[in-house]
Amino acid sequence: MLPIIRNDGSDAKKSLCERLTTRHAEAISNMSEKNRPLLILVAGPYRSNTGDDPQKIANNLQAMNVASLQLFRLGHIPVTGEALALPLIEVAGSKQIGDEIFNEIFHPIARRLIERVDAVLRIGGPSTGADEMVTLARAAGKLVYTAIDEIERVEG
Repeated sequence: MLPIIRNDGSDAKKSLCERLTTRHAEAISNMSEKNRPLLILVAGPYRSNTGDDPQKIANNLQAMNVASLQLFRLGHIPVTGEALALPLIEVAGSKQIGDEIFNEIFHPIARRLIERVDAVLRIGGPSTGADEMVTLARAAGKLVYTAIDEIERVEG
């Protein structure tokens, strides 16, 4: 049943949104620190050692997406800087990887993410950018993982 909203903005019953928000907050507060989903940045090579070859870059992105799916299936919330940066780079009018617009957005968005995430999962081979995310995460006191099997499953 939908709440009855009155003209004065009040409602006869708690709104559905308010009830769900209250339930969500209660569920989170009842979780132990060890049993909470973590927001985990997956950091790996994107352009490194690719010569900007589109297929090699796509393979690197696929590896990060596979790791993200594994984290999701462990009950966590994965995020990649690429998932956030690439659409913005396109809308901003970037013409090619590494141009001024690309560089304005690509690494800075990942740097900003470090402040928000709980942890970083470093995957793949050599990458200056991914290594920077690990360095920033450690400096910020975040968890840093180097393998999926180091990360515990979240129950519930």
